[in-house]
This record gives sequence, C-alpha cells and structure tokens, in this order.
Amino acid sequence: MKDARFEKAGQMVIKDIPKPTIQNNDDVIIRTVRACVCGSDLWAYRDFDHGTPNSENSGHEAIGIVEEVGKDITTVKPGDFVIAPFTHGCGHCAACLAGFDGVCMNHTDNFSDGNQAEYIRFQHGQWALVKIPGKPSDYSEGMLKSFLTLADVMATGYHAARVANVKKGDTVIVLGDGAVGQCAIIAAKMRGAKRIISTSRHADRATLAKEFGATENVAERGEEGIKKLLEITNGGADAVLECVGTEMSSDEAMKVGRPGSIIGRVGLPHGSKIDPAETFYQNKILAGGPASVTTYDKEILLKAVLDGVINPGKVFTKEYSLDEINDAYQDMATRKTIKSYIKVSD
Repeated sequence: MKDARFEKAGQMVIKDIPKPTIQNNDDVIIRTVRACVCGSDLWAYRDFDHGTPNSENSGHEAIGIVEEVGKDITTVKPGDFVIAPFTHGCGHCAACLAGFDGVCMNHTDNFSDGNQAEYIRFQHGQWALVKIPGKPSDYSEGMLKSFLTLADVMATGYHAARVANVKKGDTVIVLGDGAVGQCAIIAAKMRGAKRIISTSRHADRATLAKEFGATENVAERGEEGIKKLLEITNGGADAVLECVGTEMSSDEAMKVGRPGSIIGRVGLPHGSKIDPAETFYQNKILAGGPASVTTYDKEILLKAVLDGVINPGKVFTKEYSLDEINDAYQDMATRKTIKSYIKVSD
C-alpha cells in the first residue's frame, strides 16, 4: 500500500509498504477515505524537531471504512464508515468517564500516527471509533471535510473552549489562526460567547474567522498586541484559547485574560515555559491538554455537523492526492493553505 514517509526536513515521500494487519484483539483495520496534514506534523518537516529519516508519518486524522476487526471488537464491523480520532480512549477509566478520553488511563499508546496512508491500524477501537451514518457516497465533499475535522481539530478547538469554561455572554480571545484556532472560534460561538476576538495577521484567515463567529480581530503581536487586547477588553478576556503552543503564544495567553480568567491551552507545547507567578497573583486558571475527541464527537459535534449547525470543513483550503503529500506539507509550511486535505480513496 501507499504510505507517506518522512525522508528529511522539507521532504515527504510515498513508499510502498505492507498493508497493516490485526495484531491485538482490539485492533481495527481501516481503509482510509480522507486524511490531512496537521500543524503538529510540520515541526519535523520545518526542522524544529529532529525527525528520523524514512520514519512513519505523524499523520493522525482520518475518516474511512472498516475493513477488519479484532475478536474483541463489537461496536463496529466491516463496512462501517467511521471517524478515526487521534486519541484512543477506552471509555470506562476514570479519565474517560470524567470526559477526558484524550488522556485515557488504560493505554500507553493513546495517540494515532501513520494515518497518511491507504490503510491504518487503529488500536483500542472498541469505544474510540465514531460511526458516521451511511457511507461516504451519501455525502458531499464539503460534508466529508467537516467529518474529517472531527478526528482532531474541531474536537481540539472545542476542548479549548470547554476547559476554559466559555459560557453565554463571555468575551473570548483566540490565539492562533490555523485550523485549531478557527475551530476554537466555532466552539466559542457554540457555547454562547458574545465577543470572540481572533488574532490573525492574514486577511484570508481573518475573513474565515469572522465567518466562523469572530467579532473582532487584533493583528498586532508582542507587547503591542497584548496592550491592544487588554485595552479593547477593558482589562482582559473572560477566557483565552491558546491554539499555537509556542512560548510567545503561551506568554501572551497568560497576560491577556482578566483576573480569574481561564486559559484553555491546546497548542502542542514547544519551548513553552510557564512562570507560576503569572497565574498565581492574578487568580488565573490554566487548563488543557489532548482533546477528548470521542466524547465530544459522540455527545455534540457529529450531530452539529450532520444538522448543518457548524461547517468546520472550511478550514481545508486546498485538496491533494496522497501522491502529492510533499506539496500538501509544503503549502501548509509556507502558509499557502490553512489545512491540507488529502483524498485517499472513494
């Protein structure tokens, strides 16, 4: 089968490797229908993280058709159309029951990789997989795109808003204009925020943010940006959704919330150092981590997509074939696309 491999910084290639097989009783083999590139995949591609030559791709978002199941799997069967979340919660440990399946306590292999391929082996599939009614041909390409966001970015954006306790009437600042930041805006609107301030320096992304529910945009960065955000919010937002993960973004998140605000932190941390005094003397709450993908999909997000309440698939701004995987990475790395969408099969 075709599989994307990390060759070196700035180069992804397609290799022919054996199709995955059932290795454990709770494995599920899925034929990939659509996959994509995540911002976190770019850390090695941009040479910010060390990547091993010819290593498995870090792709972790897919929708597809169940091909084969292990003997312990009873919740899905061959032929089912499913969302493959990047997390693999069990559904019954203390963390999962509390709504934090992104940090399931029963698995050490709780995260997906290798999903930029024609087939994937999904571990611990009994509870984590989310069935989509019908089959791919029942839906438009736009709907398939929205389903694909439910494997990660829409759920991650929702996680930021949930752990920050965004509620009706709140003022929310969203740091990050990539797919997760855009989905965090959708989530803040779903939860009733009155003011949602995006922070994009790019006209196309600011326009999409407005379409998703942003009421204002602040493009300035650093101290100038912090000053302006504090000024327009009269001392800081009720909630700050940090969707980048850099030290600069984390520092800004700590400074632009009002006393007693909550920071929902979902950007994958890279070089982020947090001074406890930043939150202590302002009674600010820091929350967040890997998203509760399956919980959110089953409880709210899949229905919201099916009912047309949200359309997060618009974060995908360019389509590629699997053979064009390097272009998909390169265009995201150079900000030519917000999120790259890969048509793998029908």
